[in-house]
Amino acid sequence: LGAVEGPKIDLKVRDAIGREWQMATIQLDFVLPRRFDVKMRTSDGGDDFAVMIHRAIFGSFERFVGVLIEHYAGKFPLWLSPVQVKVLTLTDKQDEPAQKLAAELVAAGLRVELDLRPEKIGHKIREATLEKVPYMAVLGPRDVEAGVVSVRRQDGVQINGLKSADFVAKLVEEARTRALAPSLS
Repeated sequence: LGAVEGPKIDLKVRDAIGREWQMATIQLDFVLPRRFDVKMRTSDGGDDFAVMIHRAIFGSFERFVGVLIEHYAGKFPLWLSPVQVKVLTLTDKQDEPAQKLAAELVAAGLRVELDLRPEKIGHKIREATLEKVPYMAVLGPRDVEAGVVSVRRQDGVQINGLKSADFVAKLVEEARTRALAPSLS
């Protein structure tokens, strides 16, 4: 049993490549209360040695997050991703519609970043891809004129001509249901 004597429960999980990780543990300890003379009052008025409960919670959270990062290789599903959508513009002429779209996404409860920098769109897409953002909403002159958004998924799939309201609704539903696969195709 080891230094702490008593029954023990360990929660173990396997990661994406089959390694086993101990996530949490809880154990009853009958030894330390005797060693430190820790007593409790019993229901009949007498004294008896207490039972200590050892548990590892915070370390298990850290291990769990580590296993999740490794399992998804950083490419989290939408609902787990720290940044869910990155709104990108081709030129500064799309800044206002991009800000409006970003505000709609935020109002719907999504985590959004807005990139209005005067960089080439390929550079912005590459950065968002390296950051493993699940969705990129790209606004160019034709998108603004047509009142639509072009969407690029993290895996490179491109969806053009999507109405903003439909885009927002699909992402909200994907996040709400905690889908593991992208809902836009």
